[in-house]
Amino acid sequence: MRPHRRILGLLAAGLALSFSAAAEAQEVNLYSSRHYDSDRALYEAFTKETGIRVRLIEGDADQLIERIRNEGANSPADVFITVDAARLARAADAGILQPVRSEVIARRVPAGLRDPNGLWFAVSQRARVIMYDKQRGAPQGLTRYEDLADPKFRGMLCVRSGNHPYNISLGASILAADGPAAAENWARGVVANMARPPQGGDRDQFRAIPAGQCQLAIANTYYLAALGASPRDEDQAVFRRIGVIFPNQAAGDRGAHVNISGAGMVKTAPHRANAQRFLEFLVSDKAQEMFALGNMEYPAVPDAPLHPALTAMGSFRAEAVDAARTNAHAGPALQIMQRAGWR
Repeated sequence: MRPHRRILGLLAAGLALSFSAAAEAQEVNLYSSRHYDSDRALYEAFTKETGIRVRLIEGDADQLIERIRNEGANSPADVFITVDAARLARAADAGILQPVRSEVIARRVPAGLRDPNGLWFAVSQRARVIMYDKQRGAPQGLTRYEDLADPKFRGMLCVRSGNHPYNISLGASILAADGPAAAENWARGVVANMARPPQGGDRDQFRAIPAGQCQLAIANTYYLAALGASPRDEDQAVFRRIGVIFPNQAAGDRGAHVNISGAGMVKTAPHRANAQRFLEFLVSDKAQEMFALGNMEYPAVPDAPLHPALTAMGSFRAEAVDAARTNAHAGPALQIMQRAGWR
């Protein structure tokens, strides 16, 4: 080969590699334990706005945390998203996240919904509430989570398994607020008041109310709001029939239990600029509206729009989110619920 042809060949190869690297850079690798169609629409909106492709890996949060740890410096993960404050705290404790310094996130997300070290921040919220049959009227003497253990509600309650993160988080809140002895008594009282053994998901609990299987249920607001947004008459009928109690609202009380979905940048992120751009997009007006209207969640950014089905449930004061505290109490709370027979 003549020298000038060899040089041209090397230049062409170099340009090809350069173009390949540029194409590869236009992506962000997301490890997520969320599984909603509305999230996929959000990722598509991000790609349309920025040209950055979202490569999605879905799985259980704890398994994803362990996967990132095992992948080490070679992990392709840029961003980690999960539901449940305790799992965000576990990700931080596992050392897989790095601080994100962003004026956009700091300005838009309240400090109480951000890790103090910048390792994660909330992107949406969901309240865990008490539901009842409007045809029977609001139950008397039921204004706090603690009241669910009162013998007057014997045989009335439907609730899902105690080992689900939603209930573990609620149990951790009770444990942190009331102490071990009171939490133990509460869990035993809740089990005694169950209308049936725990089964199914949150929707199954409040659907059992008009079916006559129970009179009370514990569930997250966005599941009920999804029925309010449904075009099906039968779903609308259930939505209109179910009433909502936001517990612990009295002056000086801690407020209704709220859990979050949150995001953080992986410590070894290979596309850090893209990851930061994606994280900031999650708190944009467009993304927050998609969380709120697409999945009927409460937004993390104040004054973002609510779905009308959530608005119809009423306003409430929320318990402060403390991911580290929730994580610290999660294991003991689960043990308490299991000892009580909340399987």
